[in-house]
Amino acid sequence: MSKKKLQRFADMETFSNVIQPDFNSVFENDFHLKGHWKNMQFGNDHPLVLELGCGKGEYTVELAKRFPRKNFIGIDIKGSRMWRGARTAIEQNLMNVRFLRTHIEIINSFFDRNEVDEIWITFPDPQIKKRRKRLTSPRFLMNYSRFLKNNGVVHLKTDNDTLFRYTLELAKINSFIIKCQTQDLYQSDLKDEILEIKTFYERQFLDQGMRINYLCFELPHEKDIQEPDIEE
Repeated sequence: MSKKKLQRFADMETFSNVIQPDFNSVFENDFHLKGHWKNMQFGNDHPLVLELGCGKGEYTVELAKRFPRKNFIGIDIKGSRMWRGARTAIEQNLMNVRFLRTHIEIINSFFDRNEVDEIWITFPDPQIKKRRKRLTSPRFLMNYSRFLKNNGVVHLKTDNDTLFRYTLELAKINSFIIKCQTQDLYQSDLKDEILEIKTFYERQFLDQGMRINYLCFELPHEKDIQEPDIEE
C-alpha cells in the first residue's frame, strides 16, 4: 500500500465527520446510530439524504452546500477515495455532511424505518454480468424500502445504458411512479443546478463524448419487487 493511501487512512481516523464501524460489530447487528442520526450526529430534525457509492464524495458535498437545511451522508467502502470529500467538508465547515465507510450490502444495520428521505446513486458499478449486485436490483431496493420513507425518491445518474434501461424497466414493471427520465441529461430540458453537479468520473465520461442517463422514481414501502425480463 502506498504512503499516500496510508496517510489518508490515518487522516480518516481523525476526521470528525467520518464514521468507520468494524464490520463484525455491525454484520447482522444494529449500529448504535440507527434511528438516531439526526439528533446524535446533526442535532436537528432536517431531512436525511444518502449518496450510495459516493466515491470521492463530490456529490454529497455539493448537495450539502446547496441545501444547508438537509443532512447528507455519503456511503462507500473505499476510504482512500472518501477522504477527499470528508476533508473538503471539514475545510468548508459543512456541518450537515457525514461519511459512512461500510458495505452497502449491510446498510440495514445503520438506518431505521422512515429515517431516510431521499437516495442518490451516482455512477455505480453497473455489474453487467451480475444483476444481483447492481445497486438498483430488487435485492437492494427492498433493503432501501425498509428505511426510506414511503414513496421516498431514488435518483440514478449513470453513463451506462444497460444499467439505465434495466432500472427503468424495473421501475415500470413494478409500477413505481417515475418522476423523471432521460438518456442524455445535458442535452435535455432538465436545467437543474442539482443535476448539473458533476463528479470526477462524470467529467471524464463527458470529455469522452459519453451521454449521461438520469432516472428518478418513488420507492414504496416493502413491496415485493420483481426482476425485469430484459435483453442486455
